Amino acid sequence: MTFIDTGGDDRLAVVEQHEGELRARQATGTRVPVAEAVSALARARADASAHPAARFWGAVALVALQLVARGRILPGVTAGGYDSWRAGPLDAADAERVRDLAAAMPATARCVPLDGPPEGPTGDGPRLPDAEPLVRAFLDAVADAMPRSPGAVRATGATAFAAARPVKVPHLRRWADEVSAGLDSGVRLSLRLECDDPAEPGFRAVVQLHSLADPSLMVDAAALWEGRDPGLGPRARIETTLAIRRAARAWPRLESLLDAAVPDELPLSDGDVGDLLAGAAGRLAAAGVEIHWPRSLVRGLTARAVVGGHEPGPSDLPSFLGGRHLTRFDWQLALGGERLTEAEMDRLAEAHRPIVRLRDQWVLVDPDTMRKARQRDLKPLTGLEALGAALTGTVEVEGEQVPVEPGDWLRELRDRLTEPEPVEAPPALAATLRDYQLQGLRWLARMTSLGLGGCLADDMGLGKTVTLIALHLHRGSGPTLVVCPASLLGNWEREITRFAPGVPVRRYHGSSRSLADEGFVLTTYGTMRLDAARLAAHPWDLLVADEAQHVKNHASGTAKALREIPAAARVALTGTPVENNLSELWALLDWTTPGLLGPLGRFRSRWAKPVESGDGEAAERLARLVGPFLLRRRKSDPGIAPELPPKTETDRPVALTTEQAALYEAVVREMMTRIEGASGMARRGLVVKLLTGLKQICNHPAHYLHEAEPRLAGRSGKLELLDELVDTILAEDGAVLVFTQYVAMARLLERHLAGRGVAAQLLHGGTPVPRREELVRRFQDGEAPVFLLSLKAAGTGLNLTRADHVIHYDRWWNPAVEDQATDRAYRIGQTRPVQVHRLIAEGTVEDRIAGMLAAKRSLAEAVLASGEAALTELTDAELAALVELR
Repeated sequence: MTFIDTGGDDRLAVVEQHEGELRARQATGTRVPVAEAVSALARARADASAHPAARFWGAVALVALQLVARGRILPGVTAGGYDSWRAGPLDAADAERVRDLAAAMPATARCVPLDGPPEGPTGDGPRLPDAEPLVRAFLDAVADAMPRSPGAVRATGATAFAAARPVKVPHLRRWADEVSAGLDSGVRLSLRLECDDPAEPGFRAVVQLHSLADPSLMVDAAALWEGRDPGLGPRARIETTLAIRRAARAWPRLESLLDAAVPDELPLSDGDVGDLLAGAAGRLAAAGVEIHWPRSLVRGLTARAVVGGHEPGPSDLPSFLGGRHLTRFDWQLALGGERLTEAEMDRLAEAHRPIVRLRDQWVLVDPDTMRKARQRDLKPLTGLEALGAALTGTVEVEGEQVPVEPGDWLRELRDRLTEPEPVEAPPALAATLRDYQLQGLRWLARMTSLGLGGCLADDMGLGKTVTLIALHLHRGSGPTLVVCPASLLGNWEREITRFAPGVPVRRYHGSSRSLADEGFVLTTYGTMRLDAARLAAHPWDLLVADEAQHVKNHASGTAKALREIPAAARVALTGTPVENNLSELWALLDWTTPGLLGPLGRFRSRWAKPVESGDGEAAERLARLVGPFLLRRRKSDPGIAPELPPKTETDRPVALTTEQAALYEAVVREMMTRIEGASGMARRGLVVKLLTGLKQICNHPAHYLHEAEPRLAGRSGKLELLDELVDTILAEDGAVLVFTQYVAMARLLERHLAGRGVAAQLLHGGTPVPRREELVRRFQDGEAPVFLLSLKAAGTGLNLTRADHVIHYDRWWNPAVEDQATDRAYRIGQTRPVQVHRLIAEGTVEDRIAGMLAAKRSLAEAVLASGEAALTELTDAELAALVELR
């Protein structure tokens, strides 16, 4: 079968299967260039609907492309004197594959039957050509087409064997015949290393030749040059020379063989042997040249990085893990799995040859292992660095991650972190802990007893507060400082009084502030920032950061102030350990357990970038590292909160009113014109202004226009849907939380609902603490069934289980923050199904952002999602497509 573009159609005799019989008929065929045929056939190979003949030739095309990719092509000259490439040489595996393909060729894949009777001499169908020559012809056709291109002509400066059209080269026939002789009977090269003197080994490499067609045929090059050929063929010497030239590209030392009259052997210096051990042997193997080492030499020397392998365990673990002591980190060498003694490693370090006499045998030592023997002692590790190495199984050495093995005592410490502490609920605790809460207490008790901190990252509503109160009672060794948002002071005080009656509790907040030497001291993040020095001077047994995502930015003043306060143990409480990126996880754990994750820059390069780019192995190692220090449970986990009723989340699209649509399009036109002419920080500011304005328009025109005495009804699709939902909820004696990120919008909703006679109340960031507590009580008692809340001020900490509906009037564009707000209602104590309604303006930026939000959850899940700021980096075209009203 030959593919030549003749520019016209041909009448062909083709074979078809008809009612179980093969028949020949005339058909019109189009000749196409082989490169185009290969592309089409490669697609047909995997197409179940393609004709069996097309699928077969697709399989042959794949083999042909693989041969070309491996460089298995040789030059030739056709009978007419034109240049051509052919597939070859074929090794034994290649030849067998060709035979297998030929055996599988369907009759219909042979389009041209042989001349003769239509039904063949025996009357059993048309006579067909042999399959294997057809397969070989197709392989040659592909081999001839693939290397030819304009780029090949430019690269070589010649047209022969490079131009698309054949070139007349009859003068190259002899050369081509020599190069391509014995396509299927080529040779493969290997090197057999031999020792001259067992007492003081010196090496030489003996050249061995193997038949590609029959791997059982092998001969030394010396014997071949002496005329003792076991059947490699008349061109074996030429093929040997070509094979040596190819091998020299992988190891240039072999070039000296090409200058020898007989390329039979090569004396090797110690440097040559070291070069082979250091990587040249691997490069030769990749080129098809195997190295056979003397059996008398041992290659079982291995090196492993060991942490704490020669030391007894520290007597004071909290002091050790606190960074006051260093632990040894070094290379340990072993022969055949048995560790070398210090004397043996010294002997190895003093050796100047790649072979060393150890334990009555000669041992081959590669340069990298020799270097490790000479530089055994590595930089000592801090206690937490050593523990981190034991947890992940890797450690960084000179910028490279290497496997590490912990010493016995370090392995025991690692295992201890995963074993439950034999702790029961304290007798003074006036509560019955659920199983998962008792597990949390045991985990916290184990971590804090070792002087380590931890992050309890249970979902909101699973009882982190009562678990922490139980930990305080269990430790009983000093005061506990709790730092929390202002809205949670009352909740903490009530919970402590309820679950730990008799334990002193005071608020360190307001104008009159004093500290205590026992019990609980409660303060806010704002007060803590102002009085950090005074709080740091007080001896704390336990320091607790509640809603610890408030200090996820390690560079903020609040986070810096919190780091200044010492304590015997630190515990972070949060329902969202990762909201936007892994640097937030670093900030939490670097506060609870300083030094565990190293400096932020190193953490980003070693962990954050690989994990956030989808490196599953890095995510698994990071999970092993942080796992003991972060306890994460979700309401959906089996057995955690089986009493919780179901939760239903629904996106509710609404249409913009005519006024909203006109405002929306006008703002997009105006702002995009300004954005296209801006750059840098000015552009980013304009993008945020655009997005904020569009969200406000989607809420209500009066929100965007800042109207002092607005008319509210009939101007917003969201407001109309809110009225419908509220009417239905109240008719069913329900209660609803309405979240918005804008206080101004919340005030408009409050005014609108009051005008309709709906009892509603509003909580926002400026609401005083006593008033907040009163609003929560009134809602829980059923006095106000509609609770309007500013998302940022009320998205955490509050217990509002009276609500069985949650409405997100607008969205924060962060699933983690949104979930926290929903969890004000969906938490332990909720007895009714909860319905969550997200209002989304159709065809707007809100609609398109809603489709992106689900992906924000994947980062946190990988190890255990940024809002408008991330969108400021979009190009003008991408931004225009995002905000376009459709």
